[in-house]
Amino acid sequence: MLHNNAQLITEVRDRFAHIDECPFEGKRIFFENAGGALTLKSVVETSAKFAAIPDNQGRDNKASNALVDIINQSKEDMSAFFGINSGTFFVGESGTEILFRLIRTAILGSKPGGLVLGSTLEHPASVSACMKWSELGNKTYISVEHDNENGSIDPSAYLKAMTPDVRVATIIHTSPVTGMSVDVTKIVSAVRSISPNCFIIVDGIQHAAHGGLDLESYKIDGYAVSPYKVFSRHGYGIGWLSDRLRDLPHENLIGGPAHNWELGTRDTGSYAAFSDVVNYFDWLGSQVSSKNTKRDRILAAGRAIHQQEKTLTNAMIGGVGNLTGLANLPGIGILGGAENARREGLVSMTVKGMTAEQVVSSLRKKGIRVHARKSDHYSGNILRPLNLESCTRVSMCHYNNIEEVSEFLNAVRSLID
Repeated sequence: MLHNNAQLITEVRDRFAHIDECPFEGKRIFFENAGGALTLKSVVETSAKFAAIPDNQGRDNKASNALVDIINQSKEDMSAFFGINSGTFFVGESGTEILFRLIRTAILGSKPGGLVLGSTLEHPASVSACMKWSELGNKTYISVEHDNENGSIDPSAYLKAMTPDVRVATIIHTSPVTGMSVDVTKIVSAVRSISPNCFIIVDGIQHAAHGGLDLESYKIDGYAVSPYKVFSRHGYGIGWLSDRLRDLPHENLIGGPAHNWELGTRDTGSYAAFSDVVNYFDWLGSQVSSKNTKRDRILAAGRAIHQQEKTLTNAMIGGVGNLTGLANLPGIGILGGAENARREGLVSMTVKGMTAEQVVSSLRKKGIRVHARKSDHYSGNILRPLNLESCTRVSMCHYNNIEEVSEFLNAVRSLID
């Protein structure tokens, strides 16, 4: 849809800062979106505007009242973006910090004893929180194995370990190493079929930029997002929690509102900057559909984003024009396989005879930004079972284009010739 509309893709790209040029290295192609997506120009402007405002919420003046209105509007925008009208949205330090808080509260606040269930597909943010607080909360942590061949995990893997004593379960929506999504709704259904009152928390950090969130249908208790990975900026995270998770004992000020999850005065600019993200999705949806509501336009934008990224990854793997794709280049390996319907805008690859660090350095010299994932505390859970020391992650978003993929394929070909 975007690929076939040159004018629209130009308008899309024009909304992002540093779309084709690094402020330090000059002209480059940005294929490191999983490490942090490009930032909307509107977010940059909004952040500067609110950084200069000295007022806080809760004061008797127009500025303070305006800040409260902006936060309330942002929470309405979040409801439209995430697809849910119940529960509570709050802003924290980062997506990782929010995952730690949600998981800690669920483990310590749920019924004593029992199990905490996660998977080997998950980011160390969830795993670390589960392991630490399971031990301190006298619960047993179990990590079920993901499928090495497809780079994802199915409900059947969770079911093998499920018992009625599972108190908390964690799910990653999309892997930042393999780029493969999971079917959250089906996994939740499997978990709740055995332990219906289990608290379920989802890491949506990698998934959010690819659109199509529908929390209402997931039937979960917590969801975390890092806005810098969904076209906003560093310095904050967004969390959503169900009423029953919100009401568990958690950190707050003595005598303060019992349901409050925000510690200290939050940055109004972070809320406003996320409204910029939602407004961008709304705008994009209006360009690719004739839908009448914000929510429907956001969903339309998600479908367009998914199709554009599928076009890009198909071209990268299968080839474009007279350029051979990665799947048919000698010495190239692709994590998760060449044909995988779960793929979301990301291709992790290996190059025979080269370390990922060497590949990244060589491509950087050719003006292409990618990233090395090593078998360390971030990615070892994915790479060790594949007997890999490292891989090169090539991550795209919908604002990337076919011309950039073509340049990338030419550059990779030069590495192996």
